[in-house]
Amino acid sequence: MEYRRLGSSGLKLSALGFGAWVTFGTSIGRSQARELIAQAFDAGVNFFDNAEVYAQGEAERIMGDVLADLRLPRDAWCVSSKVCFGAVEHPAPTQKGLSRKHVIEACEQALRRLRVEHLDLYYCHRPDPETPIEETVRAMDALVRQGKVLYWGTSEWPAEAIRDAANIARANGLHPPTMEQPEYNLLHRERVEVEYAALYSDLGIGTTIWSPLASGLLTGKYNDGVPDGSRMTTPGYEWLARRMSTAEGQARLQRVQRFVAVAKELGEKPAQLAIAWCLRNPNVSSVILGASRAEQLRENLGALELSQRLGADAFQRIEAATA
Repeated sequence: MEYRRLGSSGLKLSALGFGAWVTFGTSIGRSQARELIAQAFDAGVNFFDNAEVYAQGEAERIMGDVLADLRLPRDAWCVSSKVCFGAVEHPAPTQKGLSRKHVIEACEQALRRLRVEHLDLYYCHRPDPETPIEETVRAMDALVRQGKVLYWGTSEWPAEAIRDAANIARANGLHPPTMEQPEYNLLHRERVEVEYAALYSDLGIGTTIWSPLASGLLTGKYNDGVPDGSRMTTPGYEWLARRMSTAEGQARLQRVQRFVAVAKELGEKPAQLAIAWCLRNPNVSSVILGASRAEQLRENLGALELSQRLGADAFQRIEAATA
């Protein structure tokens, strides 16, 4: 495993992390989760990603039970949570958003579900237009000072808002955001590569990117339709299928088909190749993997070796195919 600094901080995360989105508490239960987390940790993964909203808190409960059951040394791994959407299906006004009340109470709830004394990483899952950024920054700073959060950051925030949060923190002697968690893959590049470009050097922001396979599109399994049991058939994720039915979705599918053809010419598996491409970006601190089967996780973990083995010409061909 390779370990990368989280931006300009001293924290080193595994280049490949493992997350609970879509899988924990929905398609897989505790025993499968235990197998996957053990497999990931044995492979050197030290970053496990979660959020209050994943399966309405059940994903965190499962992950917390598994991590406690495996008795892995607490100082050898990092766990995250995210706050904004709430952990119940129909949250009350005070059970969602980035108000001081919800940020702090959601942290306490995540600590209980994950069965830990502190969150290594804590993200503002989306911007909250109804809460002043300063209020959220001060709430995060309070949690850091209490030792309940070690590093805090954002997920899918506009670059301007991240910069505002950092400036507010530094002007008031508060802890600034350390990381962002954006979507990043061959089909979704502009935010990480263009919008955030100045943040890496100016603010020292690191990224822990999600959806390296574009919700499974880049595996090629949707090239001939939507297979049974896939993510697009999972209750609550019908929006993925709707996105595919649009003209833009069909154009994305054509790009995927060209990518899969290049992968075949290179003799590589599309999923591994797509993840390996993400790893080539030096501003990516960790690529979050999602898997529901041991063989799937094993294949995805192989992307690290592939990223180091393939030459620049191969990755240029991939980019040309998906442009």
